[in-house]
Amino acid sequence: MLLLAFDTASPAVTAAVCEPVGDGVRVRASVSSVDARRHGELLAPGIQEVVERSGAQMADLTHIAVGIGPGPYTGLRVGLATAHALAEALGIACHGVATLDAIAFASGRTTPFVAASDARRKEVFWARYDDALTRVGDIAVDRPADVDTGGLPVIGHGAHLYADVFGQDAAQAEPLYPDAAALGELAVRRLVEGRELPEPLPLYLRRPDAQEPGAPKKVRQWQA
Repeated sequence: MLLLAFDTASPAVTAAVCEPVGDGVRVRASVSSVDARRHGELLAPGIQEVVERSGAQMADLTHIAVGIGPGPYTGLRVGLATAHALAEALGIACHGVATLDAIAFASGRTTPFVAASDARRKEVFWARYDDALTRVGDIAVDRPADVDTGGLPVIGHGAHLYADVFGQDAAQAEPLYPDAAALGELAVRRLVEGRELPEPLPLYLRRPDAQEPGAPKKVRQWQA
């Protein structure tokens, strides 16, 4: 198995190539950058770079794992569209991984915590975890003040932005963004264990800002 992982559901554009080795996972190469406005420009070169640095060719890939969000629609669709196009062109399997799950896994935490990412509109996407591998319940979107953390530490960019609301030091929020190395390792582990991964479809928790206009309103004609 040789798996290409990437995520564009946050300001980070991140890609990695991973493979199972013995009882673990080896990250052959990874690259990340943070630029919320250049997902489309950075992803393809990043993928090419990690594949080349891994010593492989695109034809050697057997699986793709892509972050499915939740996250801003514009960035999220860049990663998902790329994943579907590559999987179809290469004739390989494509899987999804929740972006918050990748952030949680990268934390390496062994005790309960909350992961939160920026959902804009003064809200956060968040979920509770028993440890880095185990999410408890579904991912939700709420205002930071309405998130019931139960007094647990909060990680992620959302925790950094609203550290005062969560009552903790902003420096305690690391990791802030998903890392494809962690996303890829999580995907490889679950595939090797025979566990199903989500479909590579966007995880939307609310309607997008841009919507198709409705039918034009009728204008009443007044006559004198």
